Amino acid sequence: MAEPTGILLVDKPGGITSHDVVARARRALNTRKIGHAGTLDPMATGLLVLGIGAATRLLTFLVGLDKDYLATIRLGVTTDSDDADGQVTARAAVSEVAAVTRERIAGGMTGLTGRISQVPSRVSAIKVGGRRAYDLARAGVEVELKAREVVISSLVLQDVREGEGHLDLDVAVSCSSGTYVRALARDLGADLGVGGHLTALRRTRIGPFDVRDAAAVPPGAVPAVDALVDALAAAPLRSAAEVASAVMPALHVDAAQARDLRHGKRVAGLTIDGPRAAAIDPTGRLIGVVERRGPEIKSVMNMPEEQHP
Repeated sequence: MAEPTGILLVDKPGGITSHDVVARARRALNTRKIGHAGTLDPMATGLLVLGIGAATRLLTFLVGLDKDYLATIRLGVTTDSDDADGQVTARAAVSEVAAVTRERIAGGMTGLTGRISQVPSRVSAIKVGGRRAYDLARAGVEVELKAREVVISSLVLQDVREGEGHLDLDVAVSCSSGTYVRALARDLGADLGVGGHLTALRRTRIGPFDVRDAAAVPPGAVPAVDALVDALAAAPLRSAAEVASAVMPALHVDAAQARDLRHGKRVAGLTIDGPRAAAIDPTGRLIGVVERRGPEIKSVMNMPEEQHP
């Protein structure tokens, strides 16, 4: 039986890790060769993109895609992880929270929109000296993470709800890869002088892929992790050619050009739009990803010839 190959979209339930989803996918599809194009925290839900079999080679071209999130930010309470999974480290006075108006919130969100410098959360997966920042934080090691430039294309306030000593803001975020929505919650709370953290997060889009098209646990299924195995086993895999053509221009080549590209040869007489393209053979299979080399093109990633369309 041929090894399954393709890209699988998954709507991750809350309360489990992205690694748990990968483990269930391995069980559902009976293969060990599965990777992902970016994780979600255990409390978060939403879209994960998994590469199955040879299609894991495509993941490197998917990890940098921009993303959409729906999030809830709680103002008035600070945690050591910038989200609800952490320990509360500070609470603002009720009078301070009451003084936070919609106008002030809008001003703070405007300051966090566009190209900004963001310091990642101390419990992020960034490596420091070969160790994950969250492992160092749990070990009590103080870590100073460097700021990085990210782009917040859109940060929209959808609702404000008053709680006991806090405000909950429902927001929609469109951002570049590498953005920490937890850090947005932290920084907005700090800017407003009351502190803040993230209480809910749902990823709804990665590049051209939407969570509405993802395999999901049926509503009310218990336990969700077991139901997830069934959902993943029944989910269709997207072909490497379909996915690659969705994130970069498609370049259709003839049989001779396909053979040369698969053998690592440079091919003349072809043009591509942009820095790279998905080379598709006459049968609809993905040959690989190609880039320009002077007047010629060359594969920078090849798929196995035995793949299925």
